[in-house]
Amino acid sequence: MEKFDIIVIGSGPGGYVAAIRASQLGFNTAVVEMNELGGVCLNWGCIPTKALLKSVQAYNYAQNCTEYGFSASDVNADLGAIVSRSRSISDTMNKGIAYLFKKNKITLIEGIGKPLSGKQVQVTADDDSIAVYEADHIIIATGARAASLPFAPIDGDKIISYRQALMPYKLPKSLAIIGSGAIGSEFAFFYRSLGVEVTLIEYLDRVLPIEDDEVSAQISRSFRKMGIKVMVSSQVKSVDTAGELSRLTVLTKKGEEIVEAELVLSAVGVVPNTEILGLEALGIETVRGKITVDHYYRTVVEGIYAIGDVIPTPALAHVASAEAICCVEAIAGLNPQPIDYSLIPGCTYISPEVASVGMTERAAKEKGIAYKVGKFPFTASGKATAAGEREGFAKLVVDEQTDRVLGVHIVGANASEMIGGMVLACRLGATASSVMKSIFPHPTMSEAIMEAAAATHSEAVHI
Repeated sequence: MEKFDIIVIGSGPGGYVAAIRASQLGFNTAVVEMNELGGVCLNWGCIPTKALLKSVQAYNYAQNCTEYGFSASDVNADLGAIVSRSRSISDTMNKGIAYLFKKNKITLIEGIGKPLSGKQVQVTADDDSIAVYEADHIIIATGARAASLPFAPIDGDKIISYRQALMPYKLPKSLAIIGSGAIGSEFAFFYRSLGVEVTLIEYLDRVLPIEDDEVSAQISRSFRKMGIKVMVSSQVKSVDTAGELSRLTVLTKKGEEIVEAELVLSAVGVVPNTEILGLEALGIETVRGKITVDHYYRTVVEGIYAIGDVIPTPALAHVASAEAICCVEAIAGLNPQPIDYSLIPGCTYISPEVASVGMTERAAKEKGIAYKVGKFPFTASGKATAAGEREGFAKLVVDEQTDRVLGVHIVGANASEMIGGMVLACRLGATASSVMKSIFPHPTMSEAIMEAAAATHSEAVHI
């Protein structure tokens, strides 16, 4: 029986990062993967969706090119070419992971992995053959899949998940999206940009409900401006797919409303891939399918760990990768600092982009923290005006007593690229004064952050 120091089950952003870091630290490492290297994020999530969104961004620029001083005729979107580009990018990144595995001497074992007692992993190949491997440490990183509403099961035909939404062979005339988180909002933007009639339905009282209230309000306005029908505080009670158009019965504050659409996208979250792992037989605890772990990702069974979407932490690729590094370094005895989950950045890649880290105003109020707010609109930004990207703002939530930055919220072009510096600032305990006294380059979109910090002291210059 072949033995490894570490076997990782799953090769998504958690799994492959865990394997690479383990190899860097001198561990003989193997990865078990039943599908494509890179998991959902690289093949069916983060990367291909960003490729699609970049295509429609370019399409939008071309459609409005007269605003930039030139003209173009016969600007048409080629759906097949857009999808093909997206798939090609995923393929390229997939090959990149394969190269990293080879570089770091990581063994790839193809098949369905399942931890066994006695620090063993069973792997069932496509031909149903079974092999068993030994490992001192087993890391479960099997990720998650799209959740399905009980009354609206995903059939891949009339009710689809993000997987089918990524690879449309034709555009529907109308699309109803259930759920306005990052996935629902990004696909709403994508399909509407290509001319599809989109209805976005959200159970809670605002779109992007985990974001700051002002951010949600700004995105609602942006969506409605581009022709998306936004329904908040709205509960889908049933979906009837018997006719040519699907009929959604939606309970709103004004009563029941019928929404008809050619296609329905279920974007109501994800379900952890844990049910086939045999965790109960091993005595590993789960809550709603999520594995219980400590701050170093150890389960109750010695030698078995879990990271990423299978544990009750934010289901984000960068979170899984950070957990992977922390987990492996703990195995190596490096005593890493546990992750501070209060400072996990989130991004939504629509136009304008949304990016945030730390506390919202609502969270600060709920915690009873005395706070102040600084806000700077991109309408007052020279770079945003020059770029034709004046929609949105930068906003800081700051502790009134200590001046420490509690949260940063950005709506605007390239927001996702700006938030990284503020993650570091918050992690280091930066104050609004230190941010406003830092010299930001001019002209840039990022100057809005400096001005927002100054606004908390009533010292913003350009508003």
